[in-house]
Amino acid sequence: MSVAVTTTAVPVSSGEIRSLGGESAGAAGESAQLDSTPSDLRATVAQAFRRCRDLGMRLSRQRRMVLELLWSDRRHLSARDIFERLNAQGRNIGHTSVYQNLEALQSAGVIECLDRASGRLYGYRSDPHSHLTCLQSGEIEDLDVVLPEELVQQIEDLTGYSIESYTLQLYGRRRP
Repeated sequence: MSVAVTTTAVPVSSGEIRSLGGESAGAAGESAQLDSTPSDLRATVAQAFRRCRDLGMRLSRQRRMVLELLWSDRRHLSARDIFERLNAQGRNIGHTSVYQNLEALQSAGVIECLDRASGRLYGYRSDPHSHLTCLQSGEIEDLDVVLPEELVQQIEDLTGYSIESYTLQLYGRRRP
């Protein structure tokens, strides 16, 4: 069985596993792929601006600042984190403006929103993808996971559903 896992859509050599730190290790009986190289399939901030325009959304100064921060940081941030980081950069923006822009961008499908026990986190990707959450730090890593066709077929056979898309929520700790 082969499982492909990447933090982007750029494939690495078959049969190779790379940890989040980029180290390689062999796989016993299965192969997985994990790569942190930027991908052409990930939207750029310019594409996000274009998508907003295509959706008829106004690209205000505040909305541009929020999008630019999410794309430059490439992490999952709370509204408070976004507010604090933008203001620390001297880019004056109000708390309400941050919340309103995040809600509008998320509702339009331009960005993602993850509901966590500690609150909402926002990320720059809106395409279907999976997440790996570090149980120690709480950091969330975006992953593109391709399950083996045989496994998807087994799930369809067991459930009676036709799988159209999927995401995985993975939890773990960094290896020493």
